[in-house]
Amino acid sequence: MRKVLRGTQGLRKGLVVPAISCSIVILDYVTKQAIESYVKPYDSINVLPFLNIVNVKNPGAAFGIFSNLGNKIFIAISILAIILLLGYLYKIAKRLEILALSLILGGAIGNLIDRISIGKVIDFIDVFVNNWHWPAFNVADSALTVGISIFLWSQMRPNIKRKE
Repeated sequence: MRKVLRGTQGLRKGLVVPAISCSIVILDYVTKQAIESYVKPYDSINVLPFLNIVNVKNPGAAFGIFSNLGNKIFIAISILAIILLLGYLYKIAKRLEILALSLILGGAIGNLIDRISIGKVIDFIDVFVNNWHWPAFNVADSALTVGISIFLWSQMRPNIKRKE
């Protein structure tokens, strides 16, 4: 019976991971293409009193940091991270970790596509309060942030026996 359950878990993991990750990649790609088609670079479209849609290119990491390192470094780091994520996902990850790592994987692939195709990441969501603006981000960045948050939370939970 235990062997059957593990096989079912593996099957679920084998379906859930690609479904979540591919959904993130597709949504990220479609939204970035729409932004590229309908919003001129550095234009700003006010959507809500705290939200603009913009079209900016980020050559660096989060918040534009390390932009002087060059695109090839970010591509190499992204590919290495994706390989490590896949290894962890299919060998060790438990239920909540599977969700978290699937989101992280989708976000990493989404931004990697930009880095390979245009050398920068397309960001378009601008959240602000008065004159203070959070750095612009995209669907992939959102998936990465949510995924990392869920993963960290899953690691900090009391170590109770979980179903595998």
